[in-house]
Amino acid sequence: MSTQLSESAQTRKAVSNILKGSAGNLVEWYDLYVYTVFAAYFQSHFFNSKDELQAGLEAMAVFSTSFLMRPVGAWFFGRYADRKGRKAALTLSVTMMSAGSFAIAILPTTQQIGVWALLLLILVRLIQGFSVGGEYGTSATYMSEAATSKRRGFFSSFQYVTLIGGQMLALLVLVILQNTLDKSTLTEWGWRIPFAIGGVAALVVLWLRRSMEETVSAEQVEAAKVPAVAGVAQPGTMKLLFTQYWKPLLICIGVTLGGTVAFYTYTNFILKFMNDTSGIAKTDTSVINFWALFIFMLLQPVYGIISDKVGRRPLLLWFGITGVLFTWPLLSTLAGTRDPFTAFLLMLGGLLIVGGYTSINALVKAELFPASIRALGVGLGYAIANSLFGGTVPLLGAAFQKAERVDLFFTYVTVAIAISLVVYIFALKNKKSTHLDHEQGHAWEPAAAPAVPGDGRKDDDKDLVDTARR
Repeated sequence: MSTQLSESAQTRKAVSNILKGSAGNLVEWYDLYVYTVFAAYFQSHFFNSKDELQAGLEAMAVFSTSFLMRPVGAWFFGRYADRKGRKAALTLSVTMMSAGSFAIAILPTTQQIGVWALLLLILVRLIQGFSVGGEYGTSATYMSEAATSKRRGFFSSFQYVTLIGGQMLALLVLVILQNTLDKSTLTEWGWRIPFAIGGVAALVVLWLRRSMEETVSAEQVEAAKVPAVAGVAQPGTMKLLFTQYWKPLLICIGVTLGGTVAFYTYTNFILKFMNDTSGIAKTDTSVINFWALFIFMLLQPVYGIISDKVGRRPLLLWFGITGVLFTWPLLSTLAGTRDPFTAFLLMLGGLLIVGGYTSINALVKAELFPASIRALGVGLGYAIANSLFGGTVPLLGAAFQKAERVDLFFTYVTVAIAISLVVYIFALKNKKSTHLDHEQGHAWEPAAAPAVPGDGRKDDDKDLVDTARR
């Protein structure tokens, strides 16, 4: 009976910590996505082009610049999280994102201050890119560590529940404003409202995160404080990552590549794609995107539960195989459809495929690294692939559209998924014992005394302390 009570208590503790951690993730990604969702309404204030497609291309180019800072943010916050703790890193990242949203909400336009408006917009987006670059790796790490061993797939899936929820919330705000403000008002000043909302929401998250429990052990923090010794790699350092964990880093990049391209295609670029090619009204495409993303969000924990039963690799194989087979048919058919319901089914079909990646990718990456280098390894691996491939999807898609060669974009997405499929087949093993298993209890077999997050990281961290002392 006592064991059952202990398990219940651990589950309640995990739920509490994951809710607090994921709330910040929701706000961070809302603030990131609200830019593309409202770009059509504010682009005329920052880009002088009279050609709507060209202005849209320039707006997506600025969106892509934020991805230049992802690796830098991943390095900074990953190192910070591995050395100072996950809670401190997550709090700092959401503070920076909040400041960026408030800045855009009051940013002067080119009509007021000329080219400085565009330069300031780029600067703010770079800061937000830096912030979200740290949020992904740290939140993926925190949520994987805070989860109970037998339900890691379920609990960690909430990272993408909130990530998708952030975009869905941005779309919901768009739908509400489209139905309460006329187009001229929304274009004139109404587009500032969603950025102000994001800034306020981030302040709420700051308050919630004060009571988060730390998952980094005291031993690891102690090891990070010991003065560096020649030949010794401290926790959370590039030296430790590149000398001992470069293979998991490469696998992390490979796991991410196809998934991030597919995700940004079906959740981010798809709205502009439908607006420019389908002939469906913008108000209808917003509703289509909202409901498809809503269902997609609800399915993340379902995929997570499945992974807790059958393993992580089968879901990745589902994404890779179906993504290679159906990307072309889905996107090419969507480009020609005029029926809103058909467009909804096509978008949902693509999202059902991508769900095999999104639901568990954070956990798969977290399982590749020990606690001493996990936030840096996960964050940097994701950021490199995301910056080079995922973040450029809106820009490449817009460029191919303008050149009237959108078929090449379909090919790009398919090839990216195929590359990751090779990684899933040859670099991953199903139900293999992982670093998280050794630290906090095995997911696939009973563990005698699983460690409780925050109570010590066993031998890995103690060895780091002893080695650093020597």
